[in-house]
Amino acid sequence: MPSFATDVPALLLRLDPNPYHHGTLGAARSLGRAGLEVHALLGSTNGPVPRTRFLHRVHTLPRAAGRPDGSAGGGSPADAELEQALCEVSAAIGRPAVLLALDDQGAIAAARLAPRLTGRYLLPAVEPSLPARLADKAELAAVCARAGIAHPATVLPGSAREAGRAAAALGLPVVAKWSRPWLLPAGLRSTALVHTEAEAVRLFGRSEEAGSALLLQRRLPDAPGADWFFHGYAAEGGRFLAGGAGRKERAWPPYTGLTAVGRWLPSPPVEAAAARLSAALDYRGILDLDFRLDPATGVPHLVDFNPRPGAQFRLFTDGTGLDVVRAQHLHLTGRAVPETPCGHGPGEPRGAPGRVFVVENYALLAALLGPRPPGPTATGMPRGPVEPAWFAPDDPLPFAAMAAGWLGRCLGKVLRGVTPARERPVTVPRPGAADAAHPARSAHSAASPPARHTETAPHTERRNSCTTS
Repeated sequence: MPSFATDVPALLLRLDPNPYHHGTLGAARSLGRAGLEVHALLGSTNGPVPRTRFLHRVHTLPRAAGRPDGSAGGGSPADAELEQALCEVSAAIGRPAVLLALDDQGAIAAARLAPRLTGRYLLPAVEPSLPARLADKAELAAVCARAGIAHPATVLPGSAREAGRAAAALGLPVVAKWSRPWLLPAGLRSTALVHTEAEAVRLFGRSEEAGSALLLQRRLPDAPGADWFFHGYAAEGGRFLAGGAGRKERAWPPYTGLTAVGRWLPSPPVEAAAARLSAALDYRGILDLDFRLDPATGVPHLVDFNPRPGAQFRLFTDGTGLDVVRAQHLHLTGRAVPETPCGHGPGEPRGAPGRVFVVENYALLAALLGPRPPGPTATGMPRGPVEPAWFAPDDPLPFAAMAAGWLGRCLGKVLRGVTPARERPVTVPRPGAADAAHPARSAHSAASPPARHTETAPHTERRNSCTTS
């Protein structure tokens, strides 16, 4: 294992309130097992993640600091609240820490605030506005065009009528995306497949609710083995110190969702595209890129750029235990990142292909309800070692909490489905009386998400403890 600066703690920042984010758990375990003191500032202190014994302390995010912010620049109330929260956590830690953002909103805010956090936190020296531009899906097509990276044809309609026409012109069905998914309310998916012009028109009508622009994208055909991703940690000049390319074996929902099963596989076209893009942007820090192969040409098209670790980053762990999260801590603390092994040139990602990453809850759904994936013989490679997202013999409580939570959710849905609806009383109007109008929910009320609950309790100590908050 590399030599870490164990006197420098790490702070995991996640503004999204999703309590089942296995990437956050992976980061806590990776850094904690390296002997580092790991803190977390989370949008939700419920769920399985705070139960890991590798979190030294869980800090509570103020409600305003976790509020989605659509502004391109700083100075918003959310930024001010987040800056204050980060300063308070820094004071509680008592010394500078490596700051690691684990969602797009957190990565964007951390980059904007970086100049004001100097002396308190160590962050990659990325241009402050770059993560916001890269995470905005409406900007990605222009970024790819400048860097010479293939990207599916994309249209940003200016009206509902234009949305219908654009969907037809691109060739139905088309992929519909909201440009800033971190602004979405509960119940509105970031990506959807649109099959008719009328669907595109209706979806455009929800733009105000979504908080960002709708874009329509030519759909590259679904095909087994077509979806790839690249994770890397980039230093000066955008050169990669760690990372690799992987293929989605299963996704949930199928083809358009999260990685349920992923395999580390060499892919020179994907790796070359990632290296070219990172160098063109002079990107610094961790990135997660999603690609889909065009079956007609075999060319990988970039469909998503996440300026932070992907949830399955632990797939890319080499023989020394190095992953992108550990590489960032080593690099920012001035420690040497292990040299690239034989067979790779300077700046190329190190490799240990064949590893498999399994997200147990999503893999189960994909196996039961999804299409059959390509077998391991599709690439001629034997099945490699498997790393589960949740289960770990040295840290069992997060898996138990995840399993109990998901079982409860499934049982709740089943019970709601089999419980007969309560009969409504029938009112018979008096002869000659006008029918009473039934009150209906306004469109605004129907579309608005329920208020998000954010913990406001004091900081909770986690000194290698498995107790829950």
